[in-house]
Amino acid sequence: MAPKVLVVLTSCGQMTTADKLTGWYLPELAHPYDVLSPKTEIVMASPKGGIAPVDMGSVEAFKSDPSSSSFFANQKSVWETTKPISSFLGRASEFAALFYPGGHGPMFDLATDTDSIQLINEFVAAEKPVAAVCHGPAVFTNVVLPSGKHLLADKEVTGFSNAEEDMAQMTEFMPFLLETKIKDVGGKYVKADEAWGEKVVVVDGGKLITGQNPASAKGTGEAILKAIGL
Repeated sequence: MAPKVLVVLTSCGQMTTADKLTGWYLPELAHPYDVLSPKTEIVMASPKGGIAPVDMGSVEAFKSDPSSSSFFANQKSVWETTKPISSFLGRASEFAALFYPGGHGPMFDLATDTDSIQLINEFVAAEKPVAAVCHGPAVFTNVVLPSGKHLLADKEVTGFSNAEEDMAQMTEFMPFLLETKIKDVGGKYVKADEAWGEKVVVVDGGKLITGQNPASAKGTGEAILKAIGL
């Protein structure tokens, strides 16, 4: 039986700070899905359950990317039938790993979602890999372990950089800046030499995996496979 990977998407389709639509970012699910789906069973969750909104800007931006365009055209059931995060609490033993794609949506809901924070703590306690890409690492920024230590404290972590946020002209709309927040909670933020370059960081023997941006999505999926021994 294939190991299960729990993938959590944002439920936020509208920014609270601006009249802008948002959601999860297409290649950050499509590219890891291509890597993971042949070897694992992917189970989908979101804070609210049901349809997890895709950022239509990412659909347009990656329309010439075969992986993204094929995924959007053929796999709608993946993100339109998610189950609430709450239904997975207490079930970390059923899964091999936990993964959060990015998009700006997670900055507005998953970063502070109490069920998500509890879920991450349960996977960490079970010594299962937890992974996130681009804005996805926002989900780790409020995770405090039972010991009282922050999950990211003293660990190398990446995520969407402040420079990339500026280049995307989204800085003013963000509830916080991910790079700054990672540093504020004690993480050792690292990034690619160039903006938009691929960067995947694996620490704790594969138990914590982070990717910087859309270019890092496939590599994040590959790191998850390696961490679960596939």
